[in-house]
Amino acid sequence: MFRRLLPWLRSFFIGSSIKKNIKTSHVVIIGFMLLPPLVSAAMSLYNTITYDMLITNVNKTNRLNQIVKTEISNELWDIVAGNKSFVQGNQYGIIKDINDRLGDIMSTTTATENRQLLEVADRAMGTLERYVDRLGFQMGMSYPVIENEQILDEIRGVSLLVSEILQDFIVLEIESSAAANEEIKRRTFIVGFIELAVIGTVTAFSIFVQMSVASNIERSIGSLVSLSSSIAEGDLNARAEVPRVKELNTLTENLNTMAGKIKGLIETNIEEQRNLQKSEMKALQAQIIPHFLYNTLDSIIWLAEGNQYAQVVAITRAFSNFLRISLNLGNEYLRVASEFQHVENYLTIQKIRYRDILDYSVEYEREMADKIILKLLLQPLVENALYHGIKNKRGKGTITTRGWLESGQICFSVEDNGIGIRPGDLERIRGQLREPPNVESGNSVYGLYNVNKRLELYYNRRDLLEIKSVYTEGTKVTVKIPEVYKEGE
Repeated sequence: MFRRLLPWLRSFFIGSSIKKNIKTSHVVIIGFMLLPPLVSAAMSLYNTITYDMLITNVNKTNRLNQIVKTEISNELWDIVAGNKSFVQGNQYGIIKDINDRLGDIMSTTTATENRQLLEVADRAMGTLERYVDRLGFQMGMSYPVIENEQILDEIRGVSLLVSEILQDFIVLEIESSAAANEEIKRRTFIVGFIELAVIGTVTAFSIFVQMSVASNIERSIGSLVSLSSSIAEGDLNARAEVPRVKELNTLTENLNTMAGKIKGLIETNIEEQRNLQKSEMKALQAQIIPHFLYNTLDSIIWLAEGNQYAQVVAITRAFSNFLRISLNLGNEYLRVASEFQHVENYLTIQKIRYRDILDYSVEYEREMADKIILKLLLQPLVENALYHGIKNKRGKGTITTRGWLESGQICFSVEDNGIGIRPGDLERIRGQLREPPNVESGNSVYGLYNVNKRLELYYNRRDLLEIKSVYTEGTKVTVKIPEVYKEGE
């Protein structure tokens, strides 16, 4: 049966979100685990009630038997012997008590044969009551004592008959108790077997869910790693298949879109503005660094293998938004709020990777949220602060990204408390901002040069980027651009 369920389970988990799969599997597991205790509790309650009813009937019948054997006969003997009159006697009260007790026992008796015995005893009590009525009539008519004693003997005989019937009933109830005990044992064995089966099923289901989710994530991310490798190698015709994990759908679509957009930008820029194309392609390459793609996707795989699904969702969502803003539907300009969101997405990813050494804060004046600027200005500066400032100092560091309006200018700053720059190196870096750095040599000026060059090209001004640094204390990069573009232009 479980093998027949496997295809259905696979189809259920494929294509669904990680969050939904985990939630559904938890609900199923909890439901299965609650089933055995509920069944066991219900069975125990039923067994207790049944067994208690049988024992209670035996006790009630035994007490009733003592009343039938002694009290009715003794009471009528006192009347016949003249110790009390028929009217003064409590014979009818005793008979009513016996009938009431008999009815109570009959109401809790379920076995057919046992009920039939009680019905015979009830009819016998009717006969006994008629004999008592006849005795009362004879005594009222002053019949001879010998005739009254004959009626008393009949009453004793009926009492004895009722007592024997009650005794037989007790024996049957005891036998029913023994049968109930055997039934309880059988039910207990069945419930135990069911509990073992449920535990085995839940264990198998849990293993299947874990393997299914991990396999889907690993397969999907493997496809994305392959796509990113192809893009890094220059194959912009490569595309990734839509994954079987919902959280990765947007990421895959964005990567596919990114590859198409990059290809289109290359072809368009080659034809229209060859010089500007070189600068823009360097800007895109600075944002879509293969190592960043590799490291991010490797982090996702590592988190998924560690069952840290909440962080998988967080880093995947941040990476997806990072790519979406990087592409920006092909537009070169965006709102300040989107630029800061792009930085936050980048820092969210890096915070998960470097949580032991990185803290950050992002703040800007809300009045500048809808201002329009050239895209992808801040992230390269933040990346430079992380890799050349924070990572080169001991202990945890902080990157602070700010934005404000000042005298008709849109201002930004990226500040870190990292290792800083030696005075001689700072002057060298300021000089290198004018000349293209050697990318193959891994020159740390590349990100700063890229931002500075794009500022010059798009705003037609120099000296928009300023670097200040104190060695061992930190570095601050400030960008001030004119407020010349408005939303819609």
